[in-house]
Amino acid sequence: MSKRNLSILLLLLITAALYFILPRFDHSVPEPPIVEKIDSVEVAPKYEPKILYGMVVDSLVIIEDKIKRNQNIAEILTAHNVTNEAIFKLAKASKSVFDVRKLVANKKYTLICERDSLKTAKAFVYEHNPVEYVVFNLKDTISVEKKQKEIEIVEKGISGIIEYNLATTMSELGLSAQLTDAFVDVFAWQIDFFRLQKGDKFKLIYEDHLVEGQPIGTGKIKSIYFEHFGNDFYAFHYDQGDGIDYFDENGNSLRKALLKYPLDFTRISSRYSGNRYHPVQKRWKAHRGTDFAAPRGTPIRAVGDGIILEARYQKYNGNYVKLKHNATYTTQYLHMSAIKSGVKPGKKVRQGEIIGYVGSTGLATGNHLCYRFWKNGVQIDALKVDLPPSAPIKEENKVDFNASIQSMMAQLASIEFKEETEPLYASAK
Repeated sequence: MSKRNLSILLLLLITAALYFILPRFDHSVPEPPIVEKIDSVEVAPKYEPKILYGMVVDSLVIIEDKIKRNQNIAEILTAHNVTNEAIFKLAKASKSVFDVRKLVANKKYTLICERDSLKTAKAFVYEHNPVEYVVFNLKDTISVEKKQKEIEIVEKGISGIIEYNLATTMSELGLSAQLTDAFVDVFAWQIDFFRLQKGDKFKLIYEDHLVEGQPIGTGKIKSIYFEHFGNDFYAFHYDQGDGIDYFDENGNSLRKALLKYPLDFTRISSRYSGNRYHPVQKRWKAHRGTDFAAPRGTPIRAVGDGIILEARYQKYNGNYVKLKHNATYTTQYLHMSAIKSGVKPGKKVRQGEIIGYVGSTGLATGNHLCYRFWKNGVQIDALKVDLPPSAPIKEENKVDFNASIQSMMAQLASIEFKEETEPLYASAK
């Protein structure tokens, strides 16, 4: 074999060897990866219309103000492009709902108006009280409707230590006179609140009513612990089917057939006595009643269900009312500034119903109520009468009642005695 041919053969063998030994590369262009295209979608924010008094008011003008002295609805509406004819129709439509002549100065009102140059009124809203309001619709069909705001009920707990008296202590804790009165009514027959001792203490769980975050009053008292002269007193609310009543830890009722006090918690200016110096007659004589000092006009309430025997004016008694509750008990209320309208002999009244107002008519030197009490025709001291209690917890309710008070006792136990100005706990219901 010639050298030339041998060289060619050798070159072919080396090429073949390199083909199998060296790594091989794929020089083809790879296909691009498959990408799934998804269209982007922008989620628009959810539209939340502005609602006021049940109406959508986004595009409207809102004007808030208070009723001025001697201002009427016509004066307010005519200034906002409402015709006299429309105002007349509105007043007529409102007769069965709300008397437009009874707008009260300083009460809030709201005008909901079109966004035009005249700010034409579409609706007029009058807030009759913190809960109720009246909507006068003016846009299309004229109409009037009374509505209510939502009431939030918050349960609160607080404690207090008596320094001077209950009313002062509760006031310093930021509690209302309404709550103080309810507190006294619960324990009226167990504790003499006119003879409390410094250092007496209490724990109280009650309901607060709020509208738009603002307190408007208190609801029911849930439970009370009161320590008086070293003795423990408990009160728990419970409904046996006849409405809320109050019971001690053993299921005995704290209520009596008659209220102990004929007016909200005040002070006693003169007690029942067989020999008292009369401030007007300037002589010593028996005082067969209990005098409660109170501001003129303070409401006087019937201490129990009864029939009115007398309701008139007399020289010494002034304006007075006398009630017969049953065959055993009769009560009398003297020196009223006025007897409530409709209170007449023969009429039935309910426990707690207002029958008149504190004054100083007749033989009296200042505003007070002289409260008199008869048992079997004999005048006695109203604050010392021993009345039978209401019915205790019924046998069929005892298991449920005991479970209920265990929970309330635990809540009371969680409250410490501190001179706080805010509730120690609060929970929304």
